[in-house]
Amino acid sequence: MNALTKTNFSFPGQTNVYHGKVRDVYFIGDDLLCMVATDRISAFDVILPEGIPYKGQILNQIAAKFLNATRDIVPNWLLATPDPMVSVGYRCEGYPVEMIVRGYLCGSAWRAYKGGAREICGVKLPEGMRENEQFPTPIITPTTKAEIGTHDEDISREEIIARGLVPENEYRQMEQYAFALFARGQEIARQHGLILVDTKYEFGRYKGQVMLMDEVHTPDSSRYFYAEGYEERFTAGEPQRQLSKEFVREWLMSNNFQGKEGQQVPEMTPAIVQSITDRYIELYEGITGDVFVKEETSDLASRIEQNICSYLKK
Repeated sequence: MNALTKTNFSFPGQTNVYHGKVRDVYFIGDDLLCMVATDRISAFDVILPEGIPYKGQILNQIAAKFLNATRDIVPNWLLATPDPMVSVGYRCEGYPVEMIVRGYLCGSAWRAYKGGAREICGVKLPEGMRENEQFPTPIITPTTKAEIGTHDEDISREEIIARGLVPENEYRQMEQYAFALFARGQEIARQHGLILVDTKYEFGRYKGQVMLMDEVHTPDSSRYFYAEGYEERFTAGEPQRQLSKEFVREWLMSNNFQGKEGQQVPEMTPAIVQSITDRYIELYEGITGDVFVKEETSDLASRIEQNICSYLKK
């Protein structure tokens, strides 16, 4: 199995390219961008040394499915998916914050809470909560968007507005959209026996309109629990069965890596890489209800280039 970890395309009308942690974005003319979901994987804001076969296809296809399933809630950037690993859409002016919506206390929020924090991003948290407990209502804990090699930072609504990162009326619109998208995501997850625990949304501005960008409800941006057995495990204080990238973070932490200076990424053996691919396929099939069809991977770069060029010629 081949994994796509680097791209270096030159498309007709290309004006710029941005290589992110996972996606490579090619800007076409003034109005379009081609987003290639590579097989890179990141954790603790570090790009890990091995690619994960089929991960890019999985992320791209889940994101496209949910972007199309939420157009009635919020306009989004997506126009087409000319390749299983590619989305083409409007070039939005991205806001410098990410909207993290949390329905349950877990992950980094639980680690902060366990350490004594009772307020995250200006949101006060009830006393006496336990790991994986559902919040009375979902909360938004925004972060600033970080460049590669730097960490996202928690920030409050008040600070975002005070610093002029997002105009107040547009930020409140983003909040409304984020809560509505999360409710839709929870509803779809329930239909497949899952719980959408938390997720990340990115928004931008296009021709004066707030638009949803990037990925939606994928395993890179979201955490899911299996609904069956949730209450029993929670009552017993046991870890939840989950579909998310958290298992990668847990594997890294168990091998003494949290992205801190001087720490070494543990060896990613073929067995580890295969297990991560298997988990991503499991999530795809769990959340979409569809059987995952593996596309040909013998020459990924040529296939992607040909499909994008064919689309742009239209």
